[in-house]
Amino acid sequence: MASTCHKLILQTFITFLLMQTLTAQNSNLFREYIGALSNGVRLSDVPINSFIDFHFILSFAIDYTDTTSPSPTDGKFNIFWDNTTLLPSQICSIKQANPNVKVALSLGGDTVNGVPANFSPCSIDTWVNNAVISLTSIIQEYNLDGIDVDYEHFNTDEATFAASIGQLITTLKNNGVISFASIAPFEAVNSYYSVLWRDYASVIDYVNFQFYAYDATTNISQFLSYYDKQSCMYIGGKILASISTGADANGLSPANGFFDACTVLKKEGKLSGIFIWSADGSKADGFPYEQEAQKLLAIPY
Repeated sequence: MASTCHKLILQTFITFLLMQTLTAQNSNLFREYIGALSNGVRLSDVPINSFIDFHFILSFAIDYTDTTSPSPTDGKFNIFWDNTTLLPSQICSIKQANPNVKVALSLGGDTVNGVPANFSPCSIDTWVNNAVISLTSIIQEYNLDGIDVDYEHFNTDEATFAASIGQLITTLKNNGVISFASIAPFEAVNSYYSVLWRDYASVIDYVNFQFYAYDATTNISQFLSYYDKQSCMYIGGKILASISTGADANGLSPANGFFDACTVLKKEGKLSGIFIWSADGSKADGFPYEQEAQKLLAIPY
């Protein structure tokens, strides 16, 4: 009888630990890119649920010249987000009014003035040195908390990209300039980001995987399969589910079951958060998906 009781206690304890492990993987983190389209959207326009963690991500800081014919600067970053509305004073105000809000900047993006924003370092050391100096200045001026890496075009190999970005994040963290970092890969650029993850996963806090880069015919089952696939690609990473609210949005849409898929992930203890590209695209409709995403994340499971 005693042996049977001990076995039952042990099984119950193991089940409890497994449930705790699953629950610990869920997160109430919501992230929103903002500023890339320069359509006047403000931080204060976006609804913020006080029961979640909220990250704004300014889009973008790019190591290109700010001219009509932009060219690479080897790590000297300039601001390309809408800095007529997304000002240091506005960031200060939104963070004071909402203690659950943090603000980051994203590096790279798709294009700069219609030209692909290529990652084009002349050398790893020079690029990292220039990037640390220029980004530290921007981050401190705007009172930012972290960075996101969203390079989508490359004029270099995977190893150079990984070493450059990995050293940049490590240095900014060691210097106390940022408290978190994320990457924003999609299927076509996984070869670059997987090497970065392999070598520097310890300094990367979130994976903003662009699930909206998949086909617009994506269904719930396929989305869940893609999510599991990327979780295996970025083992141990906090993979965020994502949608795009732009006119050319692909992937699993809210109309086709995105939030149903997120509910499944949350019940399974897998939902590390949700991000939306972008506030600029959501502005005209009044941010309905931002509200729905945050409501879902605020529900404890």
